[in-house]
Amino acid sequence: MADILTKEQRHKVMSRIRGKDTKPEMIVRRYLFSQGFRYRVNVSKLPGKPDIVLRKYNTVIFIHGCFWHGHQGCSHARLPKSNEKFWQDKIARNKQRDAEVYGLLIGRGFEVVIIWECELNDPEKRLAVLEGLPSLLLENRSHMLMEKEMQKRKKTCKK
Repeated sequence: MADILTKEQRHKVMSRIRGKDTKPEMIVRRYLFSQGFRYRVNVSKLPGKPDIVLRKYNTVIFIHGCFWHGHQGCSHARLPKSNEKFWQDKIARNKQRDAEVYGLLIGRGFEVVIIWECELNDPEKRLAVLEGLPSLLLENRSHMLMEKEMQKRKKTCKK
């Protein structure tokens, strides 16, 4: 099936797709800020430039578009009928890069949280996802503090 848009129309549509400050990102950021969490956005010094970085909680949050990151089983992740091979390869490369980035971040001691665009579109899912974030962050923080305390004890025991 051919594309129903002209080349110029398709270019205009694709050029308006934003990489940061998207509506889903803003929903999560506003919620976190309202709950007293402070964060950095799109930190270029970290692999993958995470959408939200909460250093105090050793957590990074990626808000993924279902189409661009190939959300399994999601209706928003359907591939276009035109140029199917290109899109299959593109999404596969994105998924591969995502996996590599997550590994690097975990290796640096970060907890990686993925929030899918479709979870924020549905009001019930959105509420569940957003309300679950504070407890997840606090759990990460307490785990991190316990690990630091254990390392301190190991150092003092060696002396």
